[in-house]
Amino acid sequence: MQRSKTAILSALMVTAALSAAPVLAAQNAPAGQAPTAQAAAQPTDQQLQRFASASQKVSGVVDEYRPKVDAAKTDADKQKVIQEADAKMVKLVRADGLSVEEFNGIGRAVQQDPQVKQRLMNMGNAGAAVQQ
Repeated sequence: MQRSKTAILSALMVTAALSAAPVLAAQNAPAGQAPTAQAAAQPTDQQLQRFASASQKVSGVVDEYRPKVDAAKTDADKQKVIQEADAKMVKLVRADGLSVEEFNGIGRAVQQDPQVKQRLMNMGNAGAAVQQ
């Protein structure tokens, strides 16, 4: 159960970091953004499950690419590595059935709404109980 809680908490921290990611932020579509933001304010259980899954995968990308960014010698090299990581994260988020906008919106909802955060944490606890 502890591992599941740690994974969820890691996902939350990654989400906070991703909210500033240039490619993810740049892909927000202006048209139709209000409905997406509104829907993300109270995500469904299925959206939260997809978010948790995608966040764990994105966390792996962050862990993989952080040393590469740190090792880059020039700003251009760093930017190239960041763009590569962003593209990989976008692909993973979409593979879990979420748009980038939904993922970012759910992340904001988890950060800003204690009830949404608790729902996400409860999902992690339920999943750990089932696995044991």
